[in-house]
Amino acid sequence: MSTAGGSGAVSTEQTSRLDRIDRSILRLLQQDGRASIRSVAERVHVSRANAYARISRMVEDGVIRGFTARIDHERAGQGASAYITLKIVQNSWRTVREQLLGLPGVAHIALVGGEFDVLLLVHTADNQALRELVLGQIQNIPQVLATQTLLVFEETDQVPPV
Repeated sequence: MSTAGGSGAVSTEQTSRLDRIDRSILRLLQQDGRASIRSVAERVHVSRANAYARISRMVEDGVIRGFTARIDHERAGQGASAYITLKIVQNSWRTVREQLLGLPGVAHIALVGGEFDVLLLVHTADNQALRELVLGQIQNIPQVLATQTLLVFEETDQVPPV
């Protein structure tokens, strides 16, 4: 596990502090990040003050990294999505990550083990914009040795059950 910025490991002690109620709250907020404290408290059978304190603690501890909307990328004008794998120069991860963070349409960046070093999820307006992103920007990063683009034909977000 890593912290919000992905900069370090989280101790087992920190993760073990989450009890059954905390995990229920997390599931509810993953389904509806706009749920009121009152609604969350009722659904997990605790007081509003208790629910508020638990959510605040999880935000402070970095367990909850933020509250976001799940987007239908196609309806939002981002009709082309792709996973892009990158092979990079050894020990250049931090430099490459900083450059990738500045690119338009980047939704997720992961340092991985295996045949390639980085897995990148991007959303662009169309295939022409995707082509420009890969050929004109990503491949122009000096530490990027090779890329492979995997087009996404259909995607489904996993929403945790209640």
